[in-house]
Amino acid sequence: MAVKQSEKIRYAVVGLGHIAQNAVLPGFTQSTANSELVALVSGDEVKLQKLSKEYNVDYTFDYSDYRKMLYSGLIDAVYISLPNDMHARFAVEAMQAGVHVLCEKPLAMSVDDAKIMAQVSEKTGSRLMTAYRLHFQRANLKAIEIAKSGQIGEVRFFNSVFSMRVKEGNVRTSRTKGGGPLYDIGIYCINAVRGFFGELPEEVFAFAHQGFDQRSTEVDEMLSVVMKFSGGRMATFICSFSGHHQAAFDVVGTTGCLRLENAYEYFDDMTLYFSRVSAATRKYRFKKSDQFGPEIVYFSDCLINKKHPEPNATEGVLDLMVIEAIMKSVKLRKPVTLTALSKTLHPTLRQALRRPAVEKPLTVHVEAPSMD
Repeated sequence: MAVKQSEKIRYAVVGLGHIAQNAVLPGFTQSTANSELVALVSGDEVKLQKLSKEYNVDYTFDYSDYRKMLYSGLIDAVYISLPNDMHARFAVEAMQAGVHVLCEKPLAMSVDDAKIMAQVSEKTGSRLMTAYRLHFQRANLKAIEIAKSGQIGEVRFFNSVFSMRVKEGNVRTSRTKGGGPLYDIGIYCINAVRGFFGELPEEVFAFAHQGFDQRSTEVDEMLSVVMKFSGGRMATFICSFSGHHQAAFDVVGTTGCLRLENAYEYFDDMTLYFSRVSAATRKYRFKKSDQFGPEIVYFSDCLINKKHPEPNATEGVLDLMVIEAIMKSVKLRKPVTLTALSKTLHPTLRQALRRPAVEKPLTVHVEAPSMD
């Protein structure tokens, strides 16, 4: 679908769950310079009625009318915020209709499905971007810049913890819906370390625990992962659906180290600590901000100016390759080797965009996934 440079990109948000109502829809109120929210898609009529009124959206569609919407000429792009198992099907159908796709992570539930999405994007010319909001967040980009500048020497290892106490019955605890801590939050750790090391791990080894309580009867409750990279570099992380809320990473080099607290969050301040040999620790404070408006603005800019987005389909595929290797390691109880690939694009500070934190939005028929 051709887009004139003077036009705004017209979006439909597909799926009106927690992330859509608390972050995506408010993000559109801060991306109006080049983006316009014109349609909502949901199977909940009450959500459609109340949220379309709240955000002044003219068109609403049930899932059964999704195809009708795609060919209506009303929209240029969709923001897919559905459960993980629905990403591939809805994205492919949109791209086949000539509609561009900004899709929440994980891009799909398998490498094969993600590759199909990438192939459809290439064939149709519809842009496909994986919604890695932290590729535009200054605290994360500042940490990557410091590490890549050599200010902490040669980076040797990365360690991260990401945990939350997911509520029983939440979609994240459903295996058929693509739940589990690795797909939902562990993917942030994987994507972060690839930003610092610039490549896939050569080998992974992982343990998982399932059945801690009723929340983890279908999906793992916790995973512990070790990743070996070229040059003897190492990375580790633990992700959990039952631990007290934590979201931080450490990057350690030969002459210094970095620590980012609240590293993966979108609702709180972030603090970056930068330490070097024989130098006082520097502390950078980043006030909470809207992280969804910036990725919408960026994607719209790519569409208007016919540019390929940086967190593209390949980024989504690579993280899924690591996830599948981790799950294979858990099953086999031994290390798993990954196929070597050439280096890919990674975010830099030039991509940093900031929008102020949004006010608490109206929510309809939805609750927070975490008990924290």
